[in-house]
Amino acid sequence: MTQSKVTKRKAHHDCDFKQGLINRLKRIEGQIRGIQKMISDDVYCDDIINQISAIRSALNSVSKELFNAHLNSCILEQIKSGRDGIIEELRKTISKMTRS
Repeated sequence: MTQSKVTKRKAHHDCDFKQGLINRLKRIEGQIRGIQKMISDDVYCDDIINQISAIRSALNSVSKELFNAHLNSCILEQIKSGRDGIIEELRKTISKMTRS
């Protein structure tokens, strides 16, 4: 994501939640490095594809967990405060998450 697309708003999640996401992302990062090595080592393509599928699943899981936290904190707070446009923002987020 480019700097111009990043908003100035901030999330307010507790440290344990954030650390859990960071730990999961570090594991995914390790899996990606593993795929790079598999390619370098000429590992059978199907084995690499299976690893890519596992990474995709892991990223989807992180995304769902973050989305649920977003609904229960950020979105809820903005609805309570009467922020216009939050439902449209939510629709766009769901659309992005459900693209293939």
